[in-house]
Order: sequence, then structure tokens, then C-alpha cells
Amino acid sequence: MPEKRPFERLPADVSPLNYGLCLKPDLIDFTFEGKLEAAVQVKNATNQIVMNCADIDIITASYAPEGDEEVHATGFNYQNEDEKVTLSFPSTLQKGTGTLKIDFVGELNDKMKGFYRSKYTTPTGDTRYAAVTQFEATDARRAFPCWDEPAIKATFDISLVVPKDRVALSNMNVVDRKPYPDDENLVEVKFARTPVMSTYLVAFVVGEYDFVEARSQDGVLVRVYTPVGKAEQGKFALEVAAKTLPFYKDYFNVPYPLPKIDLIAIADFAAGAMENWGLVTYRETALLIDPKNSCSSSRQWVALVVGHELAHQWFGNLVTMEWWTHLWLNEGFASWIEYLCVDHCFPEYDIWTQFVSADYTRAQELDALDNSHPIEVSVGHPSEVDEIFDAISYSKGASVIRMLHDYIGDEDFRKGMNLYLTKFQQKNAATEDLWESLEKASGKPIAAVMNTWTKQMGFPLIYVEAEQQEDDRVLKLVQKKFCASGPYTGEDFPMWMVPISICTSDDPTCAKMQILMDKPELTVVLKDTKPEQWVKLNLGTVGFYRTQYSPAMLEALLPAIRDLSLPPVDRLGLQNDLFSLARAGIISTVEVLKVMEAFVNEPNYTVWSDLSCNLGILSTLLSHTDFHEDIQAFVRDVFSPIGDRLGWDPRPGEGHLDALLRGLVLGKLGKAGHKATLEEARRRFKDHVEGKHILSADLRSPVYVTVLKHGDSSTLDTMLKLHKQADMQEEKNRIERVLGAISQPELIQKVLTFALSEEVRPQDTVSVIGGVAGGSKQGRKAAWKFVRDNWEELYNRYQGGFLISRLIKLTVDGFANDKMAAEVKAFFESHPAPSAERTVQQCCENILLNAAWLKRDADNIHHFLAQRRGPPATV
Repeated sequence: MPEKRPFERLPADVSPLNYGLCLKPDLIDFTFEGKLEAAVQVKNATNQIVMNCADIDIITASYAPEGDEEVHATGFNYQNEDEKVTLSFPSTLQKGTGTLKIDFVGELNDKMKGFYRSKYTTPTGDTRYAAVTQFEATDARRAFPCWDEPAIKATFDISLVVPKDRVALSNMNVVDRKPYPDDENLVEVKFARTPVMSTYLVAFVVGEYDFVEARSQDGVLVRVYTPVGKAEQGKFALEVAAKTLPFYKDYFNVPYPLPKIDLIAIADFAAGAMENWGLVTYRETALLIDPKNSCSSSRQWVALVVGHELAHQWFGNLVTMEWWTHLWLNEGFASWIEYLCVDHCFPEYDIWTQFVSADYTRAQELDALDNSHPIEVSVGHPSEVDEIFDAISYSKGASVIRMLHDYIGDEDFRKGMNLYLTKFQQKNAATEDLWESLEKASGKPIAAVMNTWTKQMGFPLIYVEAEQQEDDRVLKLVQKKFCASGPYTGEDFPMWMVPISICTSDDPTCAKMQILMDKPELTVVLKDTKPEQWVKLNLGTVGFYRTQYSPAMLEALLPAIRDLSLPPVDRLGLQNDLFSLARAGIISTVEVLKVMEAFVNEPNYTVWSDLSCNLGILSTLLSHTDFHEDIQAFVRDVFSPIGDRLGWDPRPGEGHLDALLRGLVLGKLGKAGHKATLEEARRRFKDHVEGKHILSADLRSPVYVTVLKHGDSSTLDTMLKLHKQADMQEEKNRIERVLGAISQPELIQKVLTFALSEEVRPQDTVSVIGGVAGGSKQGRKAAWKFVRDNWEELYNRYQGGFLISRLIKLTVDGFANDKMAAEVKAFFESHPAPSAERTVQQCCENILLNAAWLKRDADNIHHFLAQRRGPPATV
């Protein structure tokens, strides 16, 4: 890695107590004027004040000690690289309190960070702009000069001067709205004083919105703001939010600290959502639900994101991390508890099983790489902060908290959480502080256990073999670091403290034994376990480790997949472990393909979803061979029985998970060219386009992807027309994500050009290009060339935010030869992207791993697939 830039936090000589801030955005010229009057404390006599400031011009600055003359600053020295400004004063500022006044101007940028502009279309078709904010991690300094570090908390008095026909919102409730003296078309909107808080959580929005509102049972006013004319699309999120606030109040035993909370849909938005205190901003697709046009997975996504952001109102906003090193605690915790909250609101989603497939396995995939990183990373410069918003902070963070919660038990966990939140409210805390509170509540060695999971990267593979001794089963366990490249051969022996649960076929849902494995090898005796009983580790797939069973133990477990006596989450975990062992070359891929055939009776959506992902990875790998068609045939064989059982149309009494499963299976069969599915999809697509019979939202993705994969230029034109006509962002995104399925080279180019057009919102360009890269072998080559050819534009568009990392990963992860790895590496050496450095290293490593996997296993796989194609498959 290149040298880290030297970085220093702001000096502690002067600190803010209260920011009085008035901003006047110009929605035509895209500039803003600002006035800051901050009550500050001078702790050490000094003749300069150093603050964060980026892309802002200071016009005047002065300091007035309490009860004394004001002193004007004589110089503003901007350190642009470090995003700081030094205000110099002609005389020394003495210890004590005073008022710092700064007048400044800034730009309403189009970079989706700081105080920025967001483009929207009015119901009558006019293009207009809203002014909105995104300050996390280090962009409040683009809106006003400030001490932009999470530990430097203060209160805020905010006013906005805005056109009188616009909605103006901030963290707190409006306390005054009066005409602006200089211009009768403007009003000055004044908001109540905030509690003590960090700058990155400050927010304001100026635009045109409708809203729906409710009061939660504990009296908090909840509003969901939507684009004009779409208020009813805010109702679902409103219900979830109104149910969630009391759930968290009860769970933490701490009331929500503000009088109101607004949730608002922003048209141009880089992340999924942002937890600004009292004014949570969302992408439209993470908040808006239309009863007719939203699919089941969108509802679930909205529920999870609402649960995640509201959890931050306590965990993150009330108690804030001391520095970005502890970001994982914020995000990992919220990513875990969002599931707890959705499980409370929608038990029928079986959401904890989905957690394993969405978060746990994703985190393990990334964390098995040599270029992973520990959950806790020390960060300095702003460009390093962006880099850690990744699957390790969120998904591994959430997974180890889930493991910890299981190890402590819910009651003590809640006690510890309450202790932590009450002790540190309105203050800042570090990871150690949470461990200390949980240790106090549970009496268990939390810090010792958790440090092994957060301070070192990676996770263990547990080898287990069994021996029958009369009526007992003796298990020998060995832990070694799990590596994506095969058995661990390092010099040092990293060790984890692993909470391990063991069950037997006697009762697959209940742990017969629980131990903490705190050494490299361990022998345990399971009393009264008959020879015919199977034994399984990691009940519920909660422990963050992979398991490799001896052949005999594995053999005994397979019938429990077929007859479904093993619970869904354990069937999923077993299959996923085997797949990753094959990927790492520890077992043969053919073994896993045989196990996959055992899932013929599988009813569970999430298990299918995980299988489907793994088959997708394999299919991408084998697209580099001349027997790609054989794996498509395998996919058709594995998925057609469940496809036949489900059919195309919902049956009475079906639920959320059935809808998700049907979409998954039909899409998989359609993409793989299953004849009957393809014909039906074409028929339904034609009816949909002609307006004879509109496709239900849950069937749209599978139908769209099927007709495009096997379509021509007129299919693509029809899809682009549907995109243009779509009134809802969700439908536009649905189409954008599948366009890449088209397979002719000239049409692939057309899709890539479309990705950068005005038709696609800047944050969604990434998923169009990613869809092309994941769509086919030709698509992968074309997308990578397109990213290289348009690098300047793409890089400038995302300014090194995390979208650039996502773009790189989606574009190059599927390659599988050493030459490509070298090409990717060389490209980014000459086109540096500081916030994506680690992503580039991970991608190069993945490409080399794919190449090795192909070399090692391609012939065996080919042979296996060829010999199972005896009689022709039925279509």
C-alpha cells in the first residue's frame, strides 16, 4: 500500500459550545450564503483558530470574547488537501468563552455530498432542484466551517432562508417562520435548538414534498415526506417507523430523545439512507412503497432500512463513536438490530434465516481474502474513512454482534445496552466501552472474546472428526484460519475464542452442548449419543466460523437435508460451508454439486436464494470454458421441480416468502433457458407491454430478465420505453438492473451508453454497468473496457465515495485469469482511486483465486456434468 498521508486531528485549543447557523441556498445559481455565530470556548490562549472547511469561501471572520470588543481575523489560510482553514488574529485570544462570527459562501454541488443539489421532475414535467445534505463521514465542512469530528459535539440553532413555496426541514421542529426582510418571495424558517450532537448528523432539506404523518404510541410525531403527489407511497414506511420507535424505546429502555422524526425520500442519493438525527434521508427506493407496483423484496428492504436508521437514533446519535475507527460499532450494531426489529414487525418474513444469506455469508466471503481487514481499522485522513463503509464494517460487524448476543443471552444483552446508552448519552464512546457494559451485565469475558473477532482479520475453520466410544461420541475439534486460497500455511497461528454449539439428530433445534473454544485443539465428549445419530456444529449458523466435517460425519448429515429434519438455516449453512471449501480447493467442487442435488425437496426461500447465489458464482466461473451450457442444464434440472410446484400464479393463502421464492426460481429458470419458462415469460411480457394484463410487481424482474437474456434489439427498445414511462423509481431501478442480461455485443454497447445518459440517476449508473458485467462473458469484457474509457467522468461523478468501490467490484470480480489481474492492477496504478485501494486489491486477489479454481477443478466439473446428462432433460 502507498504511504498513508500524515494526518492530525484538529487542535483542542478552541472548541464549539453552540453553532448558530443561517443558510440561504440559491436553487437557480446553485450557490449558498451562510452566516455562522458560534459560542466557543478558548481552552488555551492562542492567536489562531483551526477548523475544517472545504469548498467554502470565507468573506469575514471575527471573535468577540464575552463582554469585550470583537477582533477581526487578519488572515484565512486554507489547507485544501487537509480540508482545514486557519483563522489568524492580530492579538492572542485569552482563555474563556466568546463568539466566533463567520460569513461565507459555498456551492450547492452535484456530488451527492455536503450541501448539494438534487434534480427532480414536477408532476407537470418541469425539471427543478432541491437542496439537501449528506455529511457523513466528513462533509459537514462543505456546508459551513466547523469542527467536523464526531467527538466534538455541540448544540445547533439552525435557520434557513428559502422560497416561501418550498418545504424546509432540519433535525428539529420549526419554531418560527417569518417573511425575509430583503425579498418578499423568501421566508426565514427557524428550528428549535438540538441536543448536543456531532456535525455529521446535522441535516437540512429544501424542496417540494408531500407527507403522511402519525404519532407513535409514545407520542413522537412521525412524518414520511415523499415527492409531490406520492404521499400514499409513504404509508408503509410510516407504519414501520411508528411501530419501530416504541420497540427500540422498550428494547433499550431509553426514550427517543427528540420531539419529532422525519423520514424523507431524496431523488439523488449515494447511499441507501442516512440516520441524521430527527431527519432521516433515504433513496426513493429505500422508502417509497406503492401497493400496486412494489414487489415483496422492496417492502422487506424498506422495512430493514427504516429499522436500521431508527436504531441509529440511539446507537450512533445519542451515543456516538469517539472516532471513525469505531464506525463498525455503529454500523454493525444497526445492521444486526434492523433484523430484530423487522422480525418484531413482520414475523412472517423469517428474516433471521435471510440474515445468514444476506450478511453472514457475504462477510465470510470477503473476510477469507488476504486483503480483508480487521473490523476495527485505525483511520486518519478523510479518504480512508470512505474505504471502511464495506461488508466487513456492516455485515461482519452485524454477524459478530449476533454471535455475541447469542453467547450472552437476550436479557443480559439488553441490560448491558441500557447501561452503555445511559452512561454515554450525549457523549462519545469507543468499542471497549460497550464491551465493559456488556461484561458488567453478563459476567462473561466479553472483551477477551470479542477482541479476537474485531482486532484481527479473518475467522476460523473448525475441523471436526468423531469417534464412537460405547454410548458416547468423542469429538476432536481443531481451529485454523480459513483462507480463500486453501489450507492456512502462515507462520503465526491466529486464534479465536469461538462460542461453539453442538446438536444431534435427537433434537436438531436445541444445543446439546455449548462451549467456548479458546485454544487450537479441543476434545469434547457428547454423552448418550447412539451410533446412528448425526452430530452438527454451529446450531442456527450463529458462530462466525466455517466447519469441515470428516467424510463420515458429513455423510450422516446429508439425509437430514433431503428429509428436511435439519432446520433451514442449518441446511443453508452446511451447503454454504461446503461451497466455500470447494472454492478454496479444500474439497472438490463435484462433491458440492452432488450435495446441491440433495436439495430437491427444499421448500425454503432463503436456502434457495443462497444455493442460487452459489450456482451463479459457479456459472460465472464456467462462462470462461466451452461447457458453460452444461452448468445451465444443471441449473435447469435443480430448479425445475420447485418451479413446477410453485407455478406462475400465487395461490390463495400464500405469503411474502412464497412470492420471493417464485420470483427467484422463475428468474433462474428463465435465464438458464428453460423452454417452458421462456415461452410463458414471453407471452406474459407481450400482454404486459400491450396493457392487456399488467404483470404483478413480483413477476416483473424474472420476466424482464428472461426476455432480455433471450431477446433482440426490439426487446431492448421495449424495455427502454418501459423505463422512460415508469413513474416510480423502483420500476426504473428494476429495469436498470436487468438490462445487462442482453447478449448481443452492439446491444451491450447501447446499454452501457444508456448507463451514463440523463435517463439514469447518477447513483444508479453503477447498477446498470454492474448488470452488464454480470450478464455474460461478452458483457464483462465490454463493461471493463467502458469503465476504463470513461474513467475520468465516472471518478469525478462519485469523487472517491464508496460508489466507486462498488463500481470496480461489480465490473472486475468475475474475471478468471492471471493476465486480467495484472491488467486491473496496472490500470489502477496509473489511475489511482485512494478510497478504493483495498477494493482493487481484493478484486485482483479474487481474479487470481478464480483462475486457480478453474485450473484445479474445471475438468472434474466438466466430466461430472457430462456424465449426468444421460437421458435428455425434460422441458
